[in-house]
Amino acid sequence: MSPLVVPAIALVVYLSGCATAPPDRIVLLPDAGGKSSALVVKSAQGETTLDRPYAAADVGSKGAIAPGQSSNEEVRVRFGAVLAAQPARPVSWVVYFVSGSDELTPDSRPVFEQIKAELSRRPAPEVAVIGHTDRVGKVEANDALSIKRAQFVRDALVGVGIDARQMEVSGRGEREPLVPTADEVDEPRNRRVEINVR
Repeated sequence: MSPLVVPAIALVVYLSGCATAPPDRIVLLPDAGGKSSALVVKSAQGETTLDRPYAAADVGSKGAIAPGQSSNEEVRVRFGAVLAAQPARPVSWVVYFVSGSDELTPDSRPVFEQIKAELSRRPAPEVAVIGHTDRVGKVEANDALSIKRAQFVRDALVGVGIDARQMEVSGRGEREPLVPTADEVDEPRNRRVEINVR
């Protein structure tokens, strides 16, 4: 019998391997902020919804589902080794730019030290740096500007000691706005670079 963790929906499953083993155990874990999503557990005998942190379901060998409640302590005791072996969860930041330029807004500058601190805790981090623009200007110019912004951020990260080989840089131009707008609308939240660390 071995435990299995599926981080995409933050659940823990205890798999049984033979007829005399205990039932499969499913526990919905909270996310890093303490919230949970929901999970429907179905079998031939019925279904139950797990919709709060540490809600649990035991599924017997014939498919009977017994809803229940687990706890942080139980999860830590039963699955601590598996949870400790997981890679760190992805983390993201967004920095913003002055209109039509690759100049950061003043509020965006402190983010680089936060990223540096996060990367120091990861043994083999991968960093995706993705540039975006608002819809002011021509599509081709915005494509070039989004790459220029992403390269600026990459260079700033290198400047605080992050290895450039850990980073992938790309630009999306105006195609993926955070705030949908009509063409030629100046929207500060769309002038951004996303930094994703995994």
